[in-house]
Amino acid sequence: MAAIQTNGLTKRYGESVLAVDDLDLTVENGEIFGFLGPNGAGKSTTINMLLDFVRPTEGTATVLGYDAQDETGEIRERIGVLPEGATLYERLTAREHIEWVADTKDAAIDVDAILDRVGILEDADRAAGGFSKGMAQRLGLGMALVGDPDLLLLDEPSSGLDPTGIQDMRELLRDEAESGTTVFFSSHILSEVEAVCDRVGIMNEGHLVALDSIENLQDEATGAVTIDVELATPVDPAVLDVGSISGVQQTDIDGDTVTTVCDDATVKVDVVRHLDDRATVTDILSTDTSLEELFNQYTGSTDGDGAVESPTDPEREQEVTV
Repeated sequence: MAAIQTNGLTKRYGESVLAVDDLDLTVENGEIFGFLGPNGAGKSTTINMLLDFVRPTEGTATVLGYDAQDETGEIRERIGVLPEGATLYERLTAREHIEWVADTKDAAIDVDAILDRVGILEDADRAAGGFSKGMAQRLGLGMALVGDPDLLLLDEPSSGLDPTGIQDMRELLRDEAESGTTVFFSSHILSEVEAVCDRVGIMNEGHLVALDSIENLQDEATGAVTIDVELATPVDPAVLDVGSISGVQQTDIDGDTVTTVCDDATVKVDVVRHLDDRATVTDILSTDTSLEELFNQYTGSTDGDGAVESPTDPEREQEVTV
């Protein structure tokens, strides 16, 4: 039984807007799944259909084996949800928020343990109205963890968090997955997705245009890639003759290092073999296609149309609009 399963899931608004078109998606138990897409791609509509906030026009969806439209009560007892821009009750303390969620789920919990886990135990008895955006996000994540859910549905979980908070959140998601919890989340920050996700799905114009591990998507990526090959000693460029290789766009030789831009990833093997026949290869540095580049390839986004925003992440400063 998959954690999330959709078959032909479709949502139309009126006659002219097709928000999600014939979506077939499977999210396996225990994996961390990243859900990406530019504005208007259908990502939010898909999440809303999984939560029964929006009813599909056609198709079906199951969450933890339950029908997403007919068995919502069973689903909500077993999932934790962190919606984007979730509103807190200003007069309630952090502790009271956690206790309130526990009451709605009829869950026995250790409130202090949850608040400590999300880093706001010292503020347990402060009213949420005085919380910073980052503190409010930590509290929202704590509320999603109540009841030890089998599935976490998180929309922009790192929103408002500082670099330390982002790293803490990543560790928490890894810990949850290791304990058997499935994590399904969307994010603007691509480095966040690269750091923790087992697989990603990319939506564009209502269609699922990519679904695989990042490594497999990189292997199948189209577009130029770069490889640096270090030789034991400098060799005459005319002898190396790298430009004769089919698929090589550009070559730069600096001493004993040959840097080659290739049409696609498959050409890199030809370059290494070619050089190894003419010199002694001592090291190879191959640059994988970044998730940002993959995102742009699958969605047609560029820097000019808002795909990439200002850097905010401490480990890899790439951000895209989702």
